[in-house]
Amino acid sequence: MKSWKKLWALAIISTWIPLSLVIWYPALVWYILLTLWMATVLWIVIASIHRQNEREQRLVVQSIEQAAIKTLNHHRHDWMNDLQILYGYMQLGKHDKTIDCVGRIKERMYLEGKIAKLGIPSLVFYLQSFRTIGSNVELEVNIADDLYLGGRMKPDDTQEWVSAIVESIRAFQYGELSSWGETRKLTLSLYEEDGEVVAFFEGEGSHVDPEILQQQIHNVVRSHQVKAEQIYSTQGSFQLRVPCDT
Repeated sequence: MKSWKKLWALAIISTWIPLSLVIWYPALVWYILLTLWMATVLWIVIASIHRQNEREQRLVVQSIEQAAIKTLNHHRHDWMNDLQILYGYMQLGKHDKTIDCVGRIKERMYLEGKIAKLGIPSLVFYLQSFRTIGSNVELEVNIADDLYLGGRMKPDDTQEWVSAIVESIRAFQYGELSSWGETRKLTLSLYEEDGEVVAFFEGEGSHVDPEILQQQIHNVVRSHQVKAEQIYSTQGSFQLRVPCDT
C-alpha cells in the first residue's frame, strides 16, 4: 500500500515540471512536452499497477497450490495408515477387525464424496483441508444425502454463508473458555429445511461462552439473507440459514 502511495505522489509531483514551464513560458513546445510527459507518467503508473496485480495473483495461486499439496499429502498419509492397519489385520487373521477397518474406510470415502459434491468450491476446499491446519478442534462433518448447492443460492449469499461457517469454526476454536492444548469436538451438519440451507453447529461440552459465541457469529453475518440462530441458550449450539432454490 505504501508503494502505491509513493508511486502516485511521485507521478503527481513530476507533472509540476512541465506544468511550470507551460505556466511561465506559454509556448507550443511546452504544451507538447506536458502532454507527452503526462502520457508517459500515466503509462508508467498503469504498467506498475499491472505488474503489481500480476505479482499478487501469482502469490495467491502459489498459496492455493501449497494448501492443495499439503491437503493431498495429508490425505495420502491417512490412506497409507489405513492400508497398513488393514494389511496388519489381514496378516494376523483378525477378520472381524478387518471388516471393521474396511467399514471405517468406506464411511470416510462416502463422507469425502459428499463433501466433494456440495457444489461450492470454497466450502469444499475448506472442509477437505481443515485437518491439515493442525487445529485444536476435531471437526466432524455430517452432510445430508444428495445435498448439492451449486448455483442454488445468490453469489453474495453463498459467499457470506461460507464466510460465516469459517468464522463460526474459528470462534469456537478460539473461545474464551478453551483450555490450552486441549482438543475439542465440533459437529457441523449441512442439510435443507423449509426452503433453506442450514449449517448446524454443535460443540461438545461447555468450552465456549454461548453469549460471546453468539455475538461473534452475528458480527460475521453481514447479509440480511443469512440468519444466525442460537438453538439452546446454555450450549454452544447454533445454526446459519440461507434461502436456496428448491
